[in-house]
Amino acid sequence: MIENIDIAKVGLAEIEALEEVSKRTFIETYGEKNTADNMEKYLLENFSTAKLIEQVNNPDSEFYLAVLNTGVIGYIKINIGNAQTETGHDNAIELERIYVVKEKQGKKIGQLLCNKAFQLGQKYKADYLWLGVWEENLKAIRFYKKYGFVEFGKHIFKLGEDDQKDIMMKLKL
Repeated sequence: MIENIDIAKVGLAEIEALEEVSKRTFIETYGEKNTADNMEKYLLENFSTAKLIEQVNNPDSEFYLAVLNTGVIGYIKINIGNAQTETGHDNAIELERIYVVKEKQGKKIGQLLCNKAFQLGQKYKADYLWLGVWEENLKAIRFYKKYGFVEFGKHIFKLGEDDQKDIMMKLKL
């Protein structure tokens, strides 16, 4: 199945598909463990068409969709330079988002997307790739550890009105 997947850079023409997969995968990943109000607030603030257009137009951010046939099944977002959500990561790339739709998880699509992030890290000659992952998302933490990411700190991730703790992980490139 992995050989039939295209990884395509997102432009303005793909905003609708990006918005759909962003909302869907975020709800699938976090909906059961968070309140409807906090989820709705987060989705409105972070996955609106206007917000995604702003992010796609940022030269220091890039989105890539995983497409199987004509359906979008996952995506990544990377940040370099000033687009990173934390300061102090000079010569690094932040993997801000990596998501796969629930029914396609476990089919190596996350691996394909991670490999794309690694390629981008090499393209930009980054020293390391870093990310934040919710401490309660044990499945994702296992996935990152499998690829060699190591914990180096924690930070607060605001989901609606809820302050949640993220584990910060990095991978030397």
